[in-house]
Amino acid sequence: MIKVLKYSLADMIRNRWMIIYFLFFLVLTLALLFLSSDIPKLIITLTNVILTLTPLIGLLFGVMYYYNSLDFIRLLLAQPLSRKTIFLGLYGGLALSLCLSLFAGVFIPLLFYGILASPELWTVLILIGMACVLTIIFSLLAFIIAMKSDNRIRGFGLSMFTWLFFAIIYDGIFLLLLSIFKDYPLENLTIILTSLNPVDLARILILLKLDISAMMGYTGAVLQKFLGSSLGYFFILTILTVWTIIPLSYMTRLSGKKDF
Repeated sequence: MIKVLKYSLADMIRNRWMIIYFLFFLVLTLALLFLSSDIPKLIITLTNVILTLTPLIGLLFGVMYYYNSLDFIRLLLAQPLSRKTIFLGLYGGLALSLCLSLFAGVFIPLLFYGILASPELWTVLILIGMACVLTIIFSLLAFIIAMKSDNRIRGFGLSMFTWLFFAIIYDGIFLLLLSIFKDYPLENLTIILTSLNPVDLARILILLKLDISAMMGYTGAVLQKFLGSSLGYFFILTILTVWTIIPLSYMTRLSGKKDF
């Protein structure tokens, strides 16, 4: 698996789209630092951009990389390698390259700004960490979508719908349910519904760290009020871990049944 992962990582790092991905976050962070030196405000802006884009990029890159690697996958399947080794290696190279590009693009400008001596260092690291977690989750979903859809147009369409659902549609449904059941206790319902969207979980964790109650919305306020900060962190991290393990297990099982 390590050899496949190394090849996949080297291939993705040389990819021009990966370089553009790195440069985008580099230029964005530099521009925000130029406009304002207030790190908390910078983190809030980066949170809105990163937590919206990383699921989209993870899905699109994942689907595109899988379809473009089909010939290579068939070649590897003819070798004495297990399917689990092949798919985990290819996926690991993709996810790791996306995370490295994101980390370098955001952290390098902040490093020169002096973030290591800033009290907001841990918040920045949590932001990057949550972005990497979302990258891992949604690139896993991308592999699953591509493996289930031999038609490329259908695969890209499903990946776009998946992003729209978690980034936009889900919040609309969430608010509609809260409005319908506004006369009833909503704490448990809010926590359950929040758990079903990894993007919301990542956003709430960052805002809990920033301690900006007014900007957290109802879901974040409920987590802060009823779970407390420490318990809230543990709850969110546990659910995000589940969000990673289940798709990974399903992708591994699907790879063993996939007919090439």
